[in-house]
Amino acid sequence: MDTFISFVSQIPWWAWVLLFLLIIAIRDVFFNKHHTISHNFPIIGHIRYMLEGIGPELRQYIVANNREELPFNRIERGWIYASAKNENNYEGFGTDRDIYEPNYIFINNSLLPFKVEKDNPNYKNPYFLPCAKVMGSFHKRRRPYRPASVINVSAMSFGSLSARAVESLNKGCALAYCYHNTGEGGLSPYHKTGADVVFHFGTGYFGVRDENGNFSMEKIVKLVNENPQVRAIEVKLSQGAKPGKGGVLPGSKITKEIAEIRHVPLGKDVLSPPTHSAFSGVKGLVEFVEDIAEATGLPVGIKSAVGRLGEWEQLAKIMKETGKGPDFITIDGGEGGTGASPPSFADHVSLPWLFGFAEVYKIFKKLDLCDQIVFIGSGKLGFPARAAMAFSMGADLINVAREAMMSIGCIQAQQCHTNKCPSGVATQNKWLQNGINIEDKSVRAHFYFKNFRKELLEMTHACGYEHPCQFTMDDVDLTVGDKNLIKTLAQSFMYHKCEVPFESMKAISSCNHLGGNYHEKQAKKEVKAMKRENKVRY
Repeated sequence: MDTFISFVSQIPWWAWVLLFLLIIAIRDVFFNKHHTISHNFPIIGHIRYMLEGIGPELRQYIVANNREELPFNRIERGWIYASAKNENNYEGFGTDRDIYEPNYIFINNSLLPFKVEKDNPNYKNPYFLPCAKVMGSFHKRRRPYRPASVINVSAMSFGSLSARAVESLNKGCALAYCYHNTGEGGLSPYHKTGADVVFHFGTGYFGVRDENGNFSMEKIVKLVNENPQVRAIEVKLSQGAKPGKGGVLPGSKITKEIAEIRHVPLGKDVLSPPTHSAFSGVKGLVEFVEDIAEATGLPVGIKSAVGRLGEWEQLAKIMKETGKGPDFITIDGGEGGTGASPPSFADHVSLPWLFGFAEVYKIFKKLDLCDQIVFIGSGKLGFPARAAMAFSMGADLINVAREAMMSIGCIQAQQCHTNKCPSGVATQNKWLQNGINIEDKSVRAHFYFKNFRKELLEMTHACGYEHPCQFTMDDVDLTVGDKNLIKTLAQSFMYHKCEVPFESMKAISSCNHLGGNYHEKQAKKEVKAMKRENKVRY
């Protein structure tokens, strides 16, 4: 034995390496039945697979330029990260964008910007920017709701996001006076840490389903009564990532906690079908919305991606004839989002937000219904210029998903569907999500929303307005790539948005339906303290 050990110890390290490579080569040539490249090119073929595996990271950090990546390029991510950290988010030496590319946005500033007087809430609080409309006011719901922020968190479920990510976002929303949409995974304990909540459900009715998987009015009434932070309800018809497609939640992913939150059996696959079982047709949808609103007293809205327009026209006609229908409509862009989906759906099914929203808004404008509805935009709108464009087209609120994820640490690894998210945001892996410091990330989320609102408000003032709801279709130009070179939104989409009733920021600040647990004096104290610490960035 000693002789053998002595012999082995005398073998140089490079001989062990050669032996290891020889074993791999023998395996590749004689035993490999699945990979042609490694069979034909033993050892070297493995290097190809290794490089392919880290290809996205190589392109992201080394190969791609600052404006080249999709869905969010390095400059866009950098602005979100800097805003979330409350650091300098400016850029120097002028823009590096190709300002002649199609659909490039130009905001038309005013010769004389809006002057903020001393009696304006924004004089002492540059972050105050609530919704100009009240959800549920037209239909006289018992508990109308005015969101205290025009920028809020879009529908992302606990289950697709980790518990620590959801809690970070909720606490951040509470600090920034935003609402937090639950996504269709149900209302979890991590949604109950201070922020207003929009309860969202889809075809699986998770959280409000009976033992047979059908919608339960009794359960949704109980949920609303027991959770006063739920301020509105959203019925998902479809989403941008996979409109018209259902899904399966594998039994292996259903923990005891998820089973309790979603009201599903433990350890069994759960089907989320492509269509609703609680109603049928557009008329049934309107009646369903009204039944929920009557039972809960809350504003009720719908969320959908946009494709064929016939059903939208039918919905608008029924709302005009009956005076009933959703209090808000969320238009989701077909660009895809946080939901995992087949490329065929994410790439090709439903219209991008810019085109989809314009088509739907025109339908409701034609029948003079825009004053009845709060329009919400969702689809890569998490930047001030895009938000200004959305408001000029008729949006009243903006929901952000991926941008909110980045504010708490998402690095766009595009591993959301694998349960291997390296930042711990979109995974149920305990080790990976333990890297999220909830107190730190919630502060970052809060600063992203606050700095977003402040910059949007500054753009609004530069255009001579007090609130983004005052933007018109003539205030934004798009490059169109033909001989006209540039057109206003009104010329491009052939409509003018309806005027939004707006008195003043001061009047909004005293609204009885203002959400977010917003208290003007407390908010001013917070800003004053931030100014003393030089944390308000101008």
